[in-house]
Amino acid sequence: MSVLVFIDQSEGQIKKSSYEAASYAAQTAEKLGTVAEAIVLGTVADDLAALGNYGIKKVHTVADASLNNFDAQVYAKVISQAAEQTGADVVVFSNNTSGKAIAPRLSVRLKAGLVSGAVALPDTSNGFTVKKSVFSGKAFANITVSSAKKIIGLNPNSFNISTTGGTAEVAALSVSVDAAKVEVVSVNKVNGEVPLSEADIVVSGGRGLKGPENWNLVTDLAKLLGAATACSRPVADIHWRPHHEHVGQTGLAIAPNLYIAIGISGAIQHLAGVNRSKVIVVINKDPEAPFFKAADYGIVGDAFEVMPQIIDAVKKLKGVA
Repeated sequence: MSVLVFIDQSEGQIKKSSYEAASYAAQTAEKLGTVAEAIVLGTVADDLAALGNYGIKKVHTVADASLNNFDAQVYAKVISQAAEQTGADVVVFSNNTSGKAIAPRLSVRLKAGLVSGAVALPDTSNGFTVKKSVFSGKAFANITVSSAKKIIGLNPNSFNISTTGGTAEVAALSVSVDAAKVEVVSVNKVNGEVPLSEADIVVSGGRGLKGPENWNLVTDLAKLLGAATACSRPVADIHWRPHHEHVGQTGLAIAPNLYIAIGISGAIQHLAGVNRSKVIVVINKDPEAPFFKAADYGIVGDAFEVMPQIIDAVKKLKGVA
């Protein structure tokens, strides 16, 4: 018996959410009186032995170059083999795009109960119960899993990373790898930006900025804070900003430590994608804007007057001319 965690990577670099999942898996294993192991697919440049610092005892690698291109069906089959070979009764994923695609397929293969959107360690005092987020983060549910094998999808930025100072054993795993059914014809990359899914701070703008020519109010603050930039759906729909920056129910769901919304009213569809943020700051000239009800901090004022003052204040704090 063990706990197996999937370590997600992109272009050889381990994603931040995978370190959270590793810490979660290690502490889950401790509660179950067993050890946490990891599975890494594709070629990775990062030091895999360093995963021991997050409580992982052994890292199983399948360094097949074909796995550098993500295919959920192929990944699910490989991870199912890894779970069988390692005797894993619990498999942990980050509940990101990759995890959401693999976990249900793996659940079918292993005949395992699946809880996606977990926000806390499982309660093992009376069975195996996992707390998860439901209704777009408006409530929580406690799900009891009775199957022999269990799969957990951990919501990104919902669990604190903890370190142990250890070093993991790294070993190649012998599995069969099917040919991918999905062919990657081309890749259009966004360079020079902080990925939204990995960002600790996000600065976002809405139609209150009146036009793309005023987007420097968002980007200037984002550069000072080392933040990612985002936007509301209407902004992306009218092509002020690219669609990959759209956050909300129909866009990307994010959970940064700090979310700053400028000129966004806060419709329920937008809130559904950002309400897992640890701290929300809203800047809007409409005191009745719905977003203020969800905000931790709010400034009622014209963004064109407020933002230059905030940017100047941050520059002074950071000693930037």
